[in-house]
Amino acid sequence: MPKYYYKAVDASGKVIRGEIDAPEEKTVASQLHDSGCIPIRIKSYGIFYKFLQLDFSSDLLADFKNVSSRDLLLFTQDFRTLLDAGLSVDRSLIILHDTTESGKLGEVIKGLLKYVQGGSSISDAMAKYPKVFSSLYINMIRAGESGGVLPEVLERLGEFLENIQRVKEYIKSALIYPAFLLSVGGISIIIMLTFVIPKFSVIFSDMGQTIPLSTSMLLGLSDFLRSYWWAFALAIIAGVIFIRQYANTDKGRLKIDALKIRLPIWGDLIKFVEVARFSRTLGTLIRSGVPLLQGLNLVREIMTNRVVGDSLKQVHDRVKEGEKLTTPLFQTGIFPPLAIQMISVGEETGNLEKMLLRVAKYYEDNVENKVKRFISLLEPVLILGMGLMVGFIVISMLMAVFSINEVGF
Repeated sequence: MPKYYYKAVDASGKVIRGEIDAPEEKTVASQLHDSGCIPIRIKSYGIFYKFLQLDFSSDLLADFKNVSSRDLLLFTQDFRTLLDAGLSVDRSLIILHDTTESGKLGEVIKGLLKYVQGGSSISDAMAKYPKVFSSLYINMIRAGESGGVLPEVLERLGEFLENIQRVKEYIKSALIYPAFLLSVGGISIIIMLTFVIPKFSVIFSDMGQTIPLSTSMLLGLSDFLRSYWWAFALAIIAGVIFIRQYANTDKGRLKIDALKIRLPIWGDLIKFVEVARFSRTLGTLIRSGVPLLQGLNLVREIMTNRVVGDSLKQVHDRVKEGEKLTTPLFQTGIFPPLAIQMISVGEETGNLEKMLLRVAKYYEDNVENKVKRFISLLEPVLILGMGLMVGFIVISMLMAVFSINEVGF
């Protein structure tokens, strides 16, 4: 029988933690409700639950970092659970402050509680922390407050953040192995060029024998790296700084983002990610009661690609003039025909938010499939590339050695 770890609030408002052996999560929730407790979180961790219970986002550097997206997700889910159980906003914030495992988030919750107890609404209190709560988050909370459906809005926000986090973590985890291959291969080649080849260089110079051109080029590269490695390192650092500074300018960011979406394979992946983010965000906003025009403005702010964001401004202006959403979306050249058709059906049937969420799900799955194919192609290319470079080095050295052996004595 699996072991479940739970965090709950008892009748007196005290936070309790513990473990229960149960066949499923619903049984744990039922047992906690029967004992007069409100469950906040229930997780099945098996024999490794204590290890997985650790929050790696709240490490020794927590005070020097912003609230992580994972912490914000847990806060949203727990806040919704407490409000849905009938607790007031301020009482829920007190419990969340006592149960959070992130020091930075704890400070934010403490500040929210202070503003709420001072008479501010929770959305106005969140607006005091723009680095933690985005304008999208705040506007959805405000819509939930005005409509009296704050728990439902928090549930949608939790689903939204969870889906965004899932896609980001999938892409990051998929790129770990290729990055490892590239790092190990690069380090191996540098070691060969700076430590192994120089030993052969001494032998060849003592022999005074003409060596093949490829070997001569390799020895020259080795000498350059050993003599001017500092210049090479400075050039890389200067290049990175220049690109970063250029990317921080409006003109530079626009050109770099335009280049990204024109790249083969990777450009299509970026477009699909932006389409999925647009669809899920706008669908969630409309579903939460935010007007379409206001939602378009909010969505534009969270687009990571400036080209896509600028095109959405034109979409907003044309929708404001009375056009349908799909017409200007199609003319941006960013949205695929299938997405346009699905959104058009949503407009015609009056189910725009549902269709937007379906579009988001479709393209999120499409992104995962494209990443899988991209990684499956990238890994052998990296292995082949590293193998060719190492093979070139080895063959060049062997050719030089064979040329020495051919010298008559």
